[in-house]
Amino acid sequence: MNDQNEPNEPNEPNEPNEPNEPRFRIRARHTESTITVYQAYRPEIGGPAARHGRFPSSWKRDRMTWIKPSFLWMMYRCGWGTKEGQETVLAIEISREGFHWALRNACLSHHVPALHGEAADWKRQLRRAPARVQWDPERDLYLNPLPHRSLQLGLAGEAAARYADEWIVGIEDVTPLATEVHALVRAGELGAAAGLLPEERPYPVEDEVLARLRA
Repeated sequence: MNDQNEPNEPNEPNEPNEPNEPRFRIRARHTESTITVYQAYRPEIGGPAARHGRFPSSWKRDRMTWIKPSFLWMMYRCGWGTKEGQETVLAIEISREGFHWALRNACLSHHVPALHGEAADWKRQLRRAPARVQWDPERDLYLNPLPHRSLQLGLAGEAAARYADEWIVGIEDVTPLATEVHALVRAGELGAAAGLLPEERPYPVEDEVLARLRA
């Protein structure tokens, strides 16, 4: 399985939050104009994407594709690049403008009565929305769940087309990084492993945008 058309991860029990860390906050590697997200694909897709800076024709535009700003959550999802169909891990730099468009046009992937009202209303929103948001427990170096949540952003239809054709600034194959960090974790060298992780800082988003996307 790759990062298109992924099933939803089951929600895990609520945990007490870490001090000073909001439960729902986007953390990512970012610049003034871009944000980096991660996906994992089989080599036949991931290799050409990294070489040419865009997805090959075999990439399915008619499927939902899930992007993840968290490197360690991607490692959890793809098993450090060892799961079948997810052997090539990509760091994809996209425009902040595009990322914000997706958030503004997104709907939560599950029904929250306080936000959506009746379930039927939420289902109508979900069908119309070109993007959907899901929050899953962030992961530590051992890929154990942490109290705070990590954003997963699903893109379909117009959002997937804009992502592939307009938003991508660059694509890097970070499979060697995943392998190196994993080896250090297995060796118990957590300090060295942490030192190689991409720097993921709180990402600024208007509160009114996140207010309707917090689970």
